[in-house]
This record gives sequence, structure tokens and C-alpha cells, in this order.
Amino acid sequence: MKKEPIILAADPADPEDFNVTPEALDRGQRARLIRKTRSGLGLSQAEFARRFRVPVGTLRDWEQARATAPDFAVAYVRVIAQYPDIVARAAAS
Repeated sequence: MKKEPIILAADPADPEDFNVTPEALDRGQRARLIRKTRSGLGLSQAEFARRFRVPVGTLRDWEQARATAPDFAVAYVRVIAQYPDIVARAAAS
């Protein structure tokens, strides 16, 4: 089994800490972008999912970094952050 590179090593003084791989760091950064965008718009997960037509379970998985949001989803969220009303109107039609 191939060992993954470590970007951030676990703190040996913290028994609950863990090593962070490049994939985990990327997943966490994507999760943060999505969460901050949604919360910055003042929307709950259910409201954001409904308004922008994203399955709420998928949104939760992305925000909690249980799944990595694909590149197209990150791009979509960036457009939502810039133009939320336009995107909401386009998604509703």
C-alpha cells in the first residue's frame, strides 16, 4: 500500500489530532468555501439546496467534508457567491 504524503502532521500532544493529506486539505478547503458562501447568504442548507437546485444531502456531505465537491460544483458555488439572485432566477426557470 502506497503511503500518502502528509501536508500537516498530527500534533503528538493531542491524541485526537490526525495527519492531513493533500486530498483531505483540498476537501476541507472546498467544504469551507461552500459553507461560507451559504452562510454568507444567510441561508440554511435546505434553503440553499432548494434555491440553487442542489440535493440537500449532497450539500451536507460537501460542507462536512464527507465527500469532495467536484470542480464544477466549486465553480457553481463561486458564481452563486458573485451573483446569487441571477443564479437563483436561472435555476428556477
